[in-house]
Amino acid sequence: MSKIQNIIAEAMSSAEILLRKKVEGVVGVTGDDGGWIAEVEVLEKKIVPDTQDIIGRYEMKFDNSGELLGYKRIVLRRRSDLECVEEEV
Repeated sequence: MSKIQNIIAEAMSSAEILLRKKVEGVVGVTGDDGGWIAEVEVLEKKIVPDTQDIIGRYEMKFDNSGELLGYKRIVLRRRSDLECVEEEV
């Protein structure tokens, strides 16, 4: 398993344990000499219809060995909200 795959697995596991919420997915991972940053989306609140669910995005910081250093919520949105994102190539 590659280092990035390990960080993704650790981010998903850590988010579920710490936040006690369902992980929707990891939407980004970046790394440098100082460690790794993963962005994880979780289901904050289930609402009917599901397009109105509240989704939280968290930034999780890991050191180079995969140890979680900290996390913070960076976005809170409804599932149906469109998002403009510049894709890195």
